[in-house]
Amino acid sequence: MKTAMWLYLFMFLAFFDLHAQYPILTPFAMSLGAGPAFIGWMMGMYSLTHLPGNLLAGVLVDRNGSRRYIVFALTVAGVILLLQAHAQLPWHLLLLRAASGFALAFLSPACMTLLASLSSDPATQGKYMSGNGIIHTLASVVSPAAGAFIVAKAGYSGTFSTLGWLLIFTGVMAFFSVPKHNPSLALQKPVLPLQEKLAGAPASPPVSRRYYLLPFFVSCSQGVLFFELPLSQGKDGIVSTGILLSLLSLGALVTLCLFFLNRVSPGIRIATALLGMALCFFCLAAFRSIPAGIVLFLLGAAKGVLFPAMASLFISLGGAGRLGRTFSMQSIAMSLGAFAGPVAAGQLRDQVSPYFIAFVLLMTAVLLLPPGRAGKLPSYASGWNGHAA
Repeated sequence: MKTAMWLYLFMFLAFFDLHAQYPILTPFAMSLGAGPAFIGWMMGMYSLTHLPGNLLAGVLVDRNGSRRYIVFALTVAGVILLLQAHAQLPWHLLLLRAASGFALAFLSPACMTLLASLSSDPATQGKYMSGNGIIHTLASVVSPAAGAFIVAKAGYSGTFSTLGWLLIFTGVMAFFSVPKHNPSLALQKPVLPLQEKLAGAPASPPVSRRYYLLPFFVSCSQGVLFFELPLSQGKDGIVSTGILLSLLSLGALVTLCLFFLNRVSPGIRIATALLGMALCFFCLAAFRSIPAGIVLFLLGAAKGVLFPAMASLFISLGGAGRLGRTFSMQSIAMSLGAFAGPVAAGQLRDQVSPYFIAFVLLMTAVLLLPPGRAGKLPSYASGWNGHAA
């Protein structure tokens, strides 16, 4: 439990740092002379460079434990933010965001695998994963508004420097507090009956690629939101953007605290939440008379239902000995989506509302939701990995 509490603290500080940048990056890029299309590529490049990091993380975390990769991700990302404070041209920001995407790609698989390895009991694992979701959401509630407030007081350079030193400090704490090896890593190794050993049966089969379409489309829609919302508020709307993003996270926090929802089938929760998110994006595109704060709060509430159910799906599908690889592949799917979403929105913004693009993506996810297995998962394995929220 002590390790879990330390890990929750590190994740809170890391997620606070990351989400505090969301209302800042687009206005900062515009101040450097970047246009909407370039901003879309800048945001997408961060997610694109996640891919090689995710591919490495899945195997390395299962083999070597989580500690070194948590420390690496936090410390290097902090140094990059210190450099980002001195960016002078749009391409400077593009390169630094690409480097940051690679470094932070190790963080989520390492943290999720470490949490899951703290216990071999599925119910306890579910509690740890739920705690991760709540910590992530708490950080994302306060961080966008806090980031906007820091910018108003210290400017872009001061804000990035502050956030960079915070990440470095968190990385140093992780070096001294996280165990060198995952405490229960051996428990992930399958214990097979003698007949299955002789037959060479695997611990658990690879997860079908069809399941990874779900995080891909969800991440696409989130990328569209983080691209379009700051642009719609304009250069002088940093504070309003931060408040709206905080409302989004507040809605997620409300539904995350409704633990009785875990008794509902994950398949039903996933389908319902996807439909709710799609309708929220449709309202943002077509009914602009509805206050954006209300719509974003409801959108966040739907996310609070979706992500625990989606984590339940992948914990169950991953099985023994494949947690690192499963979470890595999930992160890859979300990275691809977070790249494709803002890039597509930036290219098509003059022809169609980006919010309508997100609506179409989520409705497609509803139609492609794998039947059967997704609706029969146990309800105890609830949690939220918190990537690209």
